[in-house]
Amino acid sequence: MKLKIKIISKSGKELKIELEGAGHGLCNLLQKQLLEDKNVEMAGYDIPHPLASNPFIYIRMKGAVKPEDSLKKAAQKARAANQVFSEALQKVLNS
Repeated sequence: MKLKIKIISKSGKELKIELEGAGHGLCNLLQKQLLEDKNVEMAGYDIPHPLASNPFIYIRMKGAVKPEDSLKKAAQKARAANQVFSEALQKVLNS
């Protein structure tokens, strides 16, 4: 999967990015990980039209933590969860 990320808007407490080449799976996973962060006030994504547009992820923070830092942390957590799933799947398939 080739992914292209574009910053749409950025401020001290808010970040909106466009993810070219992503779908509901990745966006939903990132949203879930972001919402587990106590510093995140709101996180969501939108795909305006499934056939003609790219998804947007929006993050708004409560405190002094930067939204891009929370997004990086969420991506790392999603990657770790994927690794755990991959290892469990391999174990089951190889038995």
